[in-house]
Amino acid sequence: MESSDSRCGRAVLIILSLAVTALLISPSAAEIRQTGLKADARTIIPFDQFGFTHTGVLVLNVSGITLSDTNPDLDLSQLGFFLSTRDAWIHVLQQIQDLDVTCALQSELVKLVYTFDRLSAAAPAGRATSFGSVFHVTDPGQYTLLFANCLPQLRVSMSVQSAMYNIEPSSGRRVYLSAGSASLPYIYFLFFLAYGVLAVLWILLLFRKRQTAFRIHYFMLAVVILKALNLLCEAEDKSYIERTGSAHGWDILFYIFSFLKGISLFTLIVLIGTGWSFLKPYLQDKEKKVLMVVIPLQVVANIAQVVIDESGPYAQDWVTWKQVFLLVDVICCCAILFPIVWSIKNLREAARTDGKAAVNLMKLTLFRQYYIVVICYIYFTRVVVYALVTITSYRYLWTSVMAGELATLAFYIFTGFKFRPEVHNPYFVIDDEEEEAAAEALRLDDEFEL
Repeated sequence: MESSDSRCGRAVLIILSLAVTALLISPSAAEIRQTGLKADARTIIPFDQFGFTHTGVLVLNVSGITLSDTNPDLDLSQLGFFLSTRDAWIHVLQQIQDLDVTCALQSELVKLVYTFDRLSAAAPAGRATSFGSVFHVTDPGQYTLLFANCLPQLRVSMSVQSAMYNIEPSSGRRVYLSAGSASLPYIYFLFFLAYGVLAVLWILLLFRKRQTAFRIHYFMLAVVILKALNLLCEAEDKSYIERTGSAHGWDILFYIFSFLKGISLFTLIVLIGTGWSFLKPYLQDKEKKVLMVVIPLQVVANIAQVVIDESGPYAQDWVTWKQVFLLVDVICCCAILFPIVWSIKNLREAARTDGKAAVNLMKLTLFRQYYIVVICYIYFTRVVVYALVTITSYRYLWTSVMAGELATLAFYIFTGFKFRPEVHNPYFVIDDEEEEAAAEALRLDDEFEL
């Protein structure tokens, strides 16, 4: 027979592993969500995360409650919903490990929302299968709604509808966006205006320089327009969630433009990295293969993003889709660097053989700069922004969005400025003395590498 200590140890391991899932929940807009659980035996099931002010409210409606064990003597106080901050949850895990408590619902560090022993009290003749609860949050903080099942082997089925919002003290209006995300609609709209201005300026430039504009420059315009439309849809999506708690309708347009924007941006970086259109009118086979890898991976990444956003962390495969998205994103970011490296290598070889060292050196300098900027852009938007999300107070989560969008805007501006259509591009206007100096620079560069 299995000892109680080993059972407790196994329970702790299960809770610890599932707690990681709860703690890795990225800050979300926390719409009004309808969730279905079927024969779920998980010890801890995380739902949405939300930043509450001192006027926060959680409305929880659960129906169709079915337990795999119908024994009337079950201790239903071991089943229930609760709210917990990240810091509190770490201490709760420590309490369980030290055997101070045997169930998270017993800890004084969490905020109990509803325990299932109240179901029998609500229906004296039997056991109720549904309930509704309104919980007022008076201690501001970022909380995660969780369900605890501390009865081993018990499977729970139910339909859960949760709504989290803050009430504006002045107007009494419900705000369904988290405290740190309430300003996101305005931020996204401001960036939409910025990209709209960029698109207009680029159109004027293409009109003035239409004799020297290549196909790549028109593709760059399309990327800017798609980015602007994506931001407009995201601004309206967040604004609609703020007012109603639901994003249905605008979220479809947002996903469509996110899909097109993601594919077009990675394709543009690959095309610029190969020098397509303005250095050569064709793509080599290996460069075509990069596109054949990047584009399908972007399709997978967008599917994963939709699943992540729409299902929420309560889904058992949510962590898997999160890992798929991160893996695909890393592969795409690495893949788009190869064409730039190939172009740098080809330009270096051409500088030694075709007698135009200065021209090729300037091209080489341009592509080296672009390579460094792409690396910085990827690092900042994938690593630094994520770090900001994890270390910033929930009240200032909008700052991570602002930082990411500013970095993206700077990347777009740099790309457009360096690869703009020009008759006399400063990289190619070189006299004989500069040609000789460039040749000498290449020679010294080779000696330095050796």
